[in-house]
Amino acid sequence: MPVGSARPADPCKGDFAGDSAARIARRLFHATRPKFFPASLLPVFAGTAWGVYVSGSFDSVLFVLALVATLSVHAGANVLNDVGDDAGGTDQLNKDRVYPYTGGSRFIQNGIMEAPVMARLGISLLMVAAVAGLLLLTMKGPMILAFGLAGVALAVLYSLGPLHLASTGLGELAVAAGFGLIPVCGAAWLQGGVLDGAAVLFSLPVSAWVAAVLLINEVPDIAADAATGKRTLPVRLGIRATAILYASIQLIALAACVRMTSSGQLPLLAPLVPAGLLLPGLKAAAAIRRGPAERETMRKAIEMTLGIHTLGTAWLTGIALYLVFVPA
Repeated sequence: MPVGSARPADPCKGDFAGDSAARIARRLFHATRPKFFPASLLPVFAGTAWGVYVSGSFDSVLFVLALVATLSVHAGANVLNDVGDDAGGTDQLNKDRVYPYTGGSRFIQNGIMEAPVMARLGISLLMVAAVAGLLLLTMKGPMILAFGLAGVALAVLYSLGPLHLASTGLGELAVAAGFGLIPVCGAAWLQGGVLDGAAVLFSLPVSAWVAAVLLINEVPDIAADAATGKRTLPVRLGIRATAILYASIQLIALAACVRMTSSGQLPLLAPLVPAGLLLPGLKAAAAIRRGPAERETMRKAIEMTLGIHTLGTAWLTGIALYLVFVPA
């Protein structure tokens, strides 16, 4: 087999076997696909920093509860997505996956955890998020319900239920909202008490970067998704149009930063890093155009996309903190 098409080993049942508390905890933790947790944690940091800039104060309890709620929704959504894809047959047919980034955790397919156990884990994580949300509700009032219910609804409907957003070409928009708009604006509102156009615009680059993560992750899964009726955007658009869409998403992130800078909402240096991130973004777009057959190229493109999201969101967080400590 050529090096470029080599597939890294899936998780092995023996590596996660055992009934000790430590082994069970390890099994449950890895079932949530923790490599993607920065996609939900970093937006909370960015939104919190923006809210502190707006209000001039920081509430650590609200910050921690927001982290717990957002991370629990994300982890629960990942697990339920595996359950939904297993029920639909997508993961079983997925021979072109780039593990651990695409094709799910493989925990059900490899016999590490049974589907009902995974389902209970996903529901339990959403219940943890609900508890954190209730605490926020008592502290901040009913407005928090809008953020919480929207986040949970997107997490569930992405993979399950009659809408099954991932299969209708709306999965990317759902992820952009659930891991960009909602956590950034929600965290900003918790700290600053304001939800305005500036907060929405500040969330747009984060929304774009996380949508790009999902989009490129779906490319290696095209054949399996198409075979099981999971009509993601790459399935609907094809490789060439998906590459163009991916590059456009990266440009949208930069355009939002430029817009906020030109209007005086961000300092002049704000677009610097997003502009620099266009280069790896365009390289990743070129990798998409070459198709999923070149596995190592696709792996590097996925990792570049994750890096773009991490570096870009961390940069925006730093910019907001700069505004806190060095006001204009």
